[in-house]
Amino acid sequence: MTWSADLQELAAFAEQLADGARSVSCRYFRTSTEVDTKADDSPVTRADRETETFLRERIQARYPNAGLFGEEQGAGGLEADLVFVVDPIDGTKSFITGSPLFGTLIAALRHGKPVVGVIDMPVLKERWVGVAGQPTVYRWAERTVQCRSQGAATLAQASVSTTSPDMFTATEWSRFEAVSQRARVRRFGGDCYQYGRVACGELDLVVESDLKPYDYLALVPVVTGAGGRITDWQGAQLNLDSDGCVLATANAALHAEAVAMLGR
Repeated sequence: MTWSADLQELAAFAEQLADGARSVSCRYFRTSTEVDTKADDSPVTRADRETETFLRERIQARYPNAGLFGEEQGAGGLEADLVFVVDPIDGTKSFITGSPLFGTLIAALRHGKPVVGVIDMPVLKERWVGVAGQPTVYRWAERTVQCRSQGAATLAQASVSTTSPDMFTATEWSRFEAVSQRARVRRFGGDCYQYGRVACGELDLVVESDLKPYDYLALVPVVTGAGGRITDWQGAQLNLDSDGCVLATANAALHAEAVAMLGR
């Protein structure tokens, strides 16, 4: 099998996973599902656990030798050539408060590099599919289009977003403030949905911290395949060992301007 065919097979499989995960999470949305608190004080629900179980079972059946890293059930086999990294419900706080801005993230890594990424929004029925070396595809309302991030030429013309101020340390917040106060528009909220909007050319920057690999690795092929940039705050490529500070921009010029402020 060629490299291109291998990626296409992985992407098709990732979309099948997203289809099934969507049906599981939507079954519990806006119901009286019990919310538990994890050791890190973050919330978790039956929907998180069952969605991840679904994903794990399908991955292990199809690729029994692949490594797997999920938010709820941990990591194993990360030294394998093929590793899947999944977040069953990215935005559990949105989920438990009835907001449709939660998603499912699915990444496939080859030799540690994210080569396939899916952002799926179960309630909104929107999906982004990124494949290394190919244009990002956006699916919504029976339409399938290729994404172009484009974006503002300078930070002063740009829109910037982050999920919540609570994710930053005091030092990180001061750096986010320095960037966002220069921007034309500043928004909060959205979890993984923000990165899809960057890919579609509707948002210019996302600046976040305290993310885990299952929060950001699926985003990499989506943003880059649309023409954008996504790295850590120093401008380094994201991988399983990144520090969780993530910067996504619609173009290289904005990325350089933001890194100069964030990475000091």
